Amino acid sequence: MLASPALNLHTILDPSAKPKDFGYLFRSQPFKTLSGHRTKTVGSSEMDPLFDRINVRDLLSGHDLSDPLTPLSAPDLRLLINRLESHSLHIKSKVRSYLLSHHDDFASLFSQCNDAVSKTNEISDNLSDIFSLISDRPIDVEIRELVDEIGRKTKEAREKRELLGLLRIIVGICEKLEGARSALRNGRLRFAAEEVKELKGALRIGDEEEGEPIVYGLLRKQWADLFDEMQELFAKLMENAVRFEQDSRTLRVKYRLSVDEIDGIELHTLFEAMEVAGILDFSLAKAGDLIIKHVITPAVNYQSPVTFVEDVNQGSEGIKEAVLKILPSQDCKIVDVDGCAIYASIIQVIRFIFKHICFESGSWIHSFGRLTWPRISDLIISNFLSKIVPEDASRLADFQKIIQYTSEFENALKEMMFISASDNKDDRLSNFAENVEVHFAFRKKTEMLGKARSLLLHCDFSIPQDYTSKGPLTKNDGMSINSSKQVVDLLFSSERCVISKAASQLMELVHQTLQNVVLSSNRVALEFYHAARDAMLLYEAVVPVKLERQLDGINEVAILMHNDCLYLSQEILGLSFEYRIDFPDSLKEHAVFADMAPRFHLMAEEILQRQMQIVIFNLREAIDGADGFQNTHHKQQFESAKFSIEQVVFVLEKVHIIWETLLQPSTYKRSMCIVLESVFSRITKDVLLLDDLAAEETLQLQRLIHLMLDNLSSLLKSLIAINSKGKSEEDLRRPIDDLIPSLRKIRKLAELLDMSLKSITSAWESGELLSCGFAIVELKDFIRAIFADSSLRKECLWRIENVSL
Repeated sequence: MLASPALNLHTILDPSAKPKDFGYLFRSQPFKTLSGHRTKTVGSSEMDPLFDRINVRDLLSGHDLSDPLTPLSAPDLRLLINRLESHSLHIKSKVRSYLLSHHDDFASLFSQCNDAVSKTNEISDNLSDIFSLISDRPIDVEIRELVDEIGRKTKEAREKRELLGLLRIIVGICEKLEGARSALRNGRLRFAAEEVKELKGALRIGDEEEGEPIVYGLLRKQWADLFDEMQELFAKLMENAVRFEQDSRTLRVKYRLSVDEIDGIELHTLFEAMEVAGILDFSLAKAGDLIIKHVITPAVNYQSPVTFVEDVNQGSEGIKEAVLKILPSQDCKIVDVDGCAIYASIIQVIRFIFKHICFESGSWIHSFGRLTWPRISDLIISNFLSKIVPEDASRLADFQKIIQYTSEFENALKEMMFISASDNKDDRLSNFAENVEVHFAFRKKTEMLGKARSLLLHCDFSIPQDYTSKGPLTKNDGMSINSSKQVVDLLFSSERCVISKAASQLMELVHQTLQNVVLSSNRVALEFYHAARDAMLLYEAVVPVKLERQLDGINEVAILMHNDCLYLSQEILGLSFEYRIDFPDSLKEHAVFADMAPRFHLMAEEILQRQMQIVIFNLREAIDGADGFQNTHHKQQFESAKFSIEQVVFVLEKVHIIWETLLQPSTYKRSMCIVLESVFSRITKDVLLLDDLAAEETLQLQRLIHLMLDNLSSLLKSLIAINSKGKSEEDLRRPIDDLIPSLRKIRKLAELLDMSLKSITSAWESGELLSCGFAIVELKDFIRAIFADSSLRKECLWRIENVSL
């Protein structure tokens, strides 16, 4: 048998131990009946001590309890058990006596609980019956179906009412359309117009939406047909009302109109109907065109003035017809310069329209004016005002009278409400007249640019026939060519050059324009300033395109164009110094010419470089024909090389003749030296590349070089002549060989072809060949090509390699 753990006071008194407590069953608690009333409280304070916690210390009061860990002895345990049993019996006795004393209370409580349970069962049975009734016959579904049926019937009734209403509207619209059409055909124009206007709003014309009933589209189509019929009828009536007779030159306005089967329509009634229907502009358009073409246009012709005579035919019922006759003016020989008669005639015509066509209605005459005034004002400007713009700036002051008459004319039109008094856009004539200075300047600018374009297009870019020159052009030559306008001095150079007739005349035109700038007002001066700039820019736009073919060849035209660009660039730089100080103050800050000078200078350089490239290309082609100057000791090869040299000389002489005659001396010298350098360096290189030369071959090569240099002697002398006329002593002392390094080299090459090996070696050792531009590699290859291999050649080559230069 396993021993139980030792019991001690600590184990018995352990606060974590939870003894069974049944006292809650008997502690006093209030109870309520099913009706909610509080019952008598069961139990009292006399039962409370029975359910308190048992204090073991009291049961063992005779024992030493100072140490809770001290084990209890068997006698102590037996004592404790006895006392607990005694205490338990005492509690049972107390409980029994308590239950007996409160028997009636507990019986009443149990009876109430029984009644509550019975009523709960009754309620449960009732609910079961209800649920059973619902499940057997689903009344909610029937109710829902009934509600849906009621909704459908209500919707159908509403839709039928809406359809009936729509049908009433459609029938009403159809009746109105038919009534309007009937009224239109019966001559009740105003009623028909009002009906059409009302129907336009009802049918929402111009505000259609997608998904509308098709009947709306059909009704709109009927309305459009009716509207077109009305427009056509009103147009016919207006055409019948306003007529112009060509033979008698008479404008007739009828007051009682008839067309087709409609008779007795009053013109005033027609205008009212057109205004209501919103087609007044459409119906007045043809009448406006008729009046402008046959009445206004003759009145604007200031060189053939006319007069107008009005006449009114009265009838028993009032005015039947108004007539405006056009008659030639009795003073037809007098030209209406100030426009007074023209404006009076036009006002007479407009007043006739205002009184007899528009019945002095401001809205009607304003509609007529809105349609016709732009064309009338354009006619006055093109046929009168623009033609009397002064030709001379000094006569601009005389134009003030015309400005005054123009302003009075427009004021008269505003009083009749023909044009708007508040819209400045209608002051077209006044704006044009007040800006006469700008129109004057614009016309002058147009004429000037047209003249500049014409002379640039028609100039043939040829040298003047009386021009001859045998040397470079300088300002101090005192030559007879000074009489030619095409030989000009360059402003920023001591030299002169020959330019084309186009460039000369262009600058004359520019100077004339800038002189007018000095004498003009600010606005006119600005236009003239832009005209001068544009004229010079025309050269850049026109001439290169016109001379495109000539620029691809060697000719005088390309050099003339180069000179033109150089001349224009320098003249442009001088314009500011010459005119700027006299410009109006407002223009001084904006007038700039220097920005254009680099463009023309760059054009000049590009043209010259292009010419040089073409010349060098032709020379290289000619040299290529010599086949590297190989085997010239053979006759055929020699003749081929000789022909190539002659071709080179021919090209150079052609260039010499053109360039020396036309280019500036310094430009000619610089450009020709570049060309000669390319020729001499190429021939020298080809000869030095030959790897095996016979004795006779060296003599033939020497002969070819001498032939070329002899034929180019005049060209070289021309370059030396330019050098001798220079201003600086440095240029006087500088030989032509320094400007063409390969010239000295090719001359020395001709000597080397006939020199001995020792002489060649001595020339290298002395530094002479090095100063002529020979390299040690070139010289060694040249010696190996001419002289056979020997101890002397080896010695000379060793000396050449080891000499210190």
